[in-house]
Amino acid sequence: MEIKDAVVLITGGAIRLGKAHGLHLARKGAHIAFSYLPNEPGLETKAEIEALGVRCTATVLDVRDLATMRRWVAETAETFGRIDVLINNASPWLMRPFLEVTEAEYDLCNDVTTKAAFFCTQAVAPYMLKQGRGVIINIADLTAYEVWPGIAHHAIAKGGVVQLTRYAAFELSPSVRVNAVAPGPVLLPPEFTAEEIEMSRQRTLVKRLGQPEDVSRVIAMLIEHEYLTGHVYFIDGGQMFSH
Repeated sequence: MEIKDAVVLITGGAIRLGKAHGLHLARKGAHIAFSYLPNEPGLETKAEIEALGVRCTATVLDVRDLATMRRWVAETAETFGRIDVLINNASPWLMRPFLEVTEAEYDLCNDVTTKAAFFCTQAVAPYMLKQGRGVIINIADLTAYEVWPGIAHHAIAKGGVVQLTRYAAFELSPSVRVNAVAPGPVLLPPEFTAEEIEMSRQRTLVKRLGQPEDVSRVIAMLIEHEYLTGHVYFIDGGQMFSH
């Protein structure tokens, strides 16, 4: 699929990796619609994207509100005339020892990361199927494959994203392609100490941290490459094989 003039829907697109993906694709000529939370700089991100000469809408939305999320999808399709790409990016980052995770924290991770991605995919898919093409990119990460302390609830939700990718690719083929990316140490949590940052760097084979652009470039490749579907692509500097 050509990225230029494609309509890209991004959940959680105002900050961090979601913002990076929107800007990267906008530089390639895509029009962007993204959701964001009330405390995030959504309008500032919207202005940055529009400055690249493309159309952009920014909508305050808690993706756990499925009825409102479905209206957002429908309004985006009406505004732009179609939806070509969905990036299921929204995901909270909560660290908590296994025995201290509360039901509310577990539900937040699952509801935002997995449940919302499932139903956003379900809401977008009919538009893609009707137009005969579409691409869905889910954001997983290495926690679905490795065991890290203090993030069991997050990792379980990301494991669900991996399975969502496989099943959606199967169910929506051949018109809609579905893949996932699994970033490693690309944009570390802001609370990480200097020691934790250095440990993350040393766990990679290339002995350096990645950049958001590294993930965005793979997403762009997955949009453009018509023969790729149903897989998870690692952007981790070889961390999976370094220990």
